Amino acid sequence: MPSNPLLSIKDYGQSIWMDNLTRDLIQTGELQQLLETRGIRGLTSNPAIFEKAISGNALYNADIEAGIKAGKPVYKIYESLIFEDIRNACDIFRSVYEESGGLDGYVSIEVPPTIAHDTEATIKEARRYYQEIGRENVMIKIPGTSSGLPAVEQVISEGINVNVTLLFAVQSYEECAWAYIRGLETRVKNGQDISKLASVASFFLSRIDIKVDQMIEDKIKSVGTDDLNMKAQLQAIKGKVAIANAKIAYEKYNEIIQTDRWKALAQKGANVQRLLWASTSTKDPTYSDVMYVDQLIGQDTVNTLPPTTIEACAEHCDVSNRLETGIEEAHNLMESLKKPDININIDQVMAEVLDEGIDKFIQPYQSLMSSMEEKVKQLSPV
Repeated sequence: MPSNPLLSIKDYGQSIWMDNLTRDLIQTGELQQLLETRGIRGLTSNPAIFEKAISGNALYNADIEAGIKAGKPVYKIYESLIFEDIRNACDIFRSVYEESGGLDGYVSIEVPPTIAHDTEATIKEARRYYQEIGRENVMIKIPGTSSGLPAVEQVISEGINVNVTLLFAVQSYEECAWAYIRGLETRVKNGQDISKLASVASFFLSRIDIKVDQMIEDKIKSVGTDDLNMKAQLQAIKGKVAIANAKIAYEKYNEIIQTDRWKALAQKGANVQRLLWASTSTKDPTYSDVMYVDQLIGQDTVNTLPPTTIEACAEHCDVSNRLETGIEEAHNLMESLKKPDININIDQVMAEVLDEGIDKFIQPYQSLMSSMEEKVKQLSPV
């Protein structure tokens, strides 16, 4: 039997987490099986995932009815459902958490996306989620917005594991890394342990390429056949910006862990804040369905894959350490976006995909709350 490429990725210092969670996965034993057969070492969730999991799924009805009988408001019933799933997933991953010494085995849950721009509300909810879920290996997801990063620093200083999500620009990642470092430094100053804390910085990929590729297509259409050189320059960068951007972010990560500030924390047992590659399913069918896996395997990283990408990778990933190759080319590609013939403002692109990313979590969250209200009405005694 040929070896499963997924299982060999760990040898390169990268962990594979899954971007999915449903009660079915837990109760059927499928999640446990994925740990064993696919080498899954962690799990992430988000409002869109919970909307798919809960809407129209009778598995949750008994707990919803119990919440109704207890007189809970709709949002509390919703939280009781997802907190239960997160706790059970944490228990399944507990063996990975212990075996890895707290490196892996985490299950991520996001604070409500509606508070992405409210620092104090984010801090309050992160604390509450962490306390109510009550598992060492839960990781609270906080958006890497200008309002979210002060919250990251604060909750890290309080000993809460954090998954900083919705990072797109390298500068945003750098600010996220320093927020983590400042949070750890506060704990050290207060005489508190930092060796048990974990954090990942979730760097989004496919959404960048979707946005840039559409801009390229629009430019190519406007050029037509009048300027073949310009058309060739535009075609040359299609589907390459997200990976180039990720490689530059990883280069920045390596610079940060060489600083004196980081080394001082490492001597006290601090764990690195690993870069996590998110949004890794390929949306363009002309691209490889594992392009965001093959090109970004490297030390001290995580790749979080949806189920379809997990299976595709198990079948045909080409595993090799490519994350630190082609760095000069990555810089040149990003610089080429400024050329008059290409003229793509990457800073504007990053700002737009961040705003859209928040909306893509708010919309399913609001939709789920609406469907929860409807379900509560249906299941309530007359």
